[in-house]
Amino acid sequence: MNMYSVVIADDDPIIRMDLSMMLENAGYDVKGEASDGIEAVKLCEQYHPDIILLDIKMPLFDGINAAAEINSRDLCSCIIMLTAYSDDKFVEQAAKNGVMGYLVKPITQDALLPAVKMAITRAQNIDKLEDEIDHQKKITAERKIIERCKGIMMKEEGLTEEEAYKKLQKIAMDKRCTMAEIASMIIKNA
Repeated sequence: MNMYSVVIADDDPIIRMDLSMMLENAGYDVKGEASDGIEAVKLCEQYHPDIILLDIKMPLFDGINAAAEINSRDLCSCIIMLTAYSDDKFVEQAAKNGVMGYLVKPITQDALLPAVKMAITRAQNIDKLEDEIDHQKKITAERKIIERCKGIMMKEEGLTEEEAYKKLQKIAMDKRCTMAEIASMIIKNA
């Protein structure tokens, strides 16, 4: 099993201790414990943990606001809310703020560990999808540059689309660059 890093934020020290023991016994690396949302954000800034367990009701800066801050700054891969409240309003607020899991107290090891594993899996799947989206955006941007360059070459050199593509491809191979790099340079020079 991978050793995932965890931060625990709850204003009840007994709950923090219980959660810490359960997670450490299961092989997780508990990096720190916070008693309020401000401390939770600071610990996430310091450790960039894989997981944070956040109580909703905490003094100074509650769990919902802490989740929003942590998520907006990408300080943690996976946020799980802990609460004594199973109110739909809290669930909706948590979901809007990037929360991957929601556990109602009292929390047992039998509930905690599967919820953590599921939340981690969800976060990893989202990361893979975001990487794929970024990759597709890059490919699309490169294709647009190549198409624009082909248009310039067709107009300036009287080439067909296929001839312009083949010429661009040959230049890229000869210069050991990507077609998009060559196309970008040609566009700037046009």
